[in-house]
Amino acid sequence: MALPDSLSVAQARRVTLAAQGFADPPPGGATDLRHVRRVLRRVHLIQMDSVNVLQRAHFMPLYSRLGPYPVGLLERAAYRKPREVFEFWGHEASLITTDLQPLFRWRMARAAELAWGGMRRVVEEQPELVARVLDVVRARGPITAAEIEHDEPRRTDHWGWNWSSVKQALEWLFYTGQVTAAERTTSFARRYDLPERVLPRAVLEAPTPAEPDAFRALVALAARALGVAAEPELRDYFRLPVDGFKQAVAELVDDQVLRPVTVPGWKQPTYLHHEARLPRRVRAATLVSPFDPLIWERGRTERLFGMNYRIEIYVPAAQRLYGYYVLPFLLGDRLAARVDLKADRKTGRLLVPAAWLEAGADPAETAGALAAELHRVAGWLGLAEVAPPERGDLAGPLSDALTMLSHRGGSDDHAG
Repeated sequence: MALPDSLSVAQARRVTLAAQGFADPPPGGATDLRHVRRVLRRVHLIQMDSVNVLQRAHFMPLYSRLGPYPVGLLERAAYRKPREVFEFWGHEASLITTDLQPLFRWRMARAAELAWGGMRRVVEEQPELVARVLDVVRARGPITAAEIEHDEPRRTDHWGWNWSSVKQALEWLFYTGQVTAAERTTSFARRYDLPERVLPRAVLEAPTPAEPDAFRALVALAARALGVAAEPELRDYFRLPVDGFKQAVAELVDDQVLRPVTVPGWKQPTYLHHEARLPRRVRAATLVSPFDPLIWERGRTERLFGMNYRIEIYVPAAQRLYGYYVLPFLLGDRLAARVDLKADRKTGRLLVPAAWLEAGADPAETAGALAAELHRVAGWLGLAEVAPPERGDLAGPLSDALTMLSHRGGSDDHAG
């Protein structure tokens, strides 16, 4: 049945959650690569981040949609032949399905314009170093920056990434597609190698689309992954430049891939993908990573869910409103709570520094569902215990729910 030209916010939420895979049935038995592929076909890419307070960011979107699963499945898809995902700049640093690699060659070709300063500077000022580093990767790859850089000078004027010139050269080669990530070390460092030794031959031999065709394909994929989207989040999904984006949208509307729709409160032009569906209800009860594609675009998150969400890792502790590593809790089709979490691997405990209720959510229902989910994620992470929450307006009800759950023997579905 065709969806209407005007959607309520509640309908837009359910369309989005279905498009993102939250309305799919959970795996009936053991989770395997088929289930992982199902999620990847929906979202197309997964953002990576080095923060490991709870779990590496790229492992979480699969958990949110599949429940507890062996993380080795994603590592196998990313770093074992035949590669099903590869690392590149999609939405920030990302794991992207390998079939999309040709669609990102325009970004590789425009590195001199789009890459950030340190990478551009090293190729402009030290082209011989870049060539030498590429020769080393060719001869010795897969290899980390640390295995090459030795005594190369390192910048000290940036609070975040104080990269050596060798690391900058490697990242330039990575951005331009001359090298790729063969794997990651246990400390999350990239091991670089040549694409022909990493990516499937069929991907490398696929023709390079013209830039307008690549933009059109990426906008269509973003629209399908989002279900319904205003222009800012449609462009943000793959971080597309403004030039060419409007033309891609117009052509997709002409081709009836996208249909203009209205949603109350959405001021920007909004589009519905022609394959989008509207489920009657969504029965989700899961934590959502700060780096999940469901909530990438924070303005969209507020319009869809009424949640003003910001990650506060880089905010001084005294100025944080909710906590250091706060995850929204999806219950049904609403973000019902947010919870600050930390995996204390030394003691085997899941710490809950804070838990907060969202406006309109039922405290008892939310606390009960969140308690079960905390036990489930703890089990997935190999943690034996969930600590009582320390603060927040949901701390009391959640503490009571956790106590009741422990008296009943914990959650029945936390093993994974």
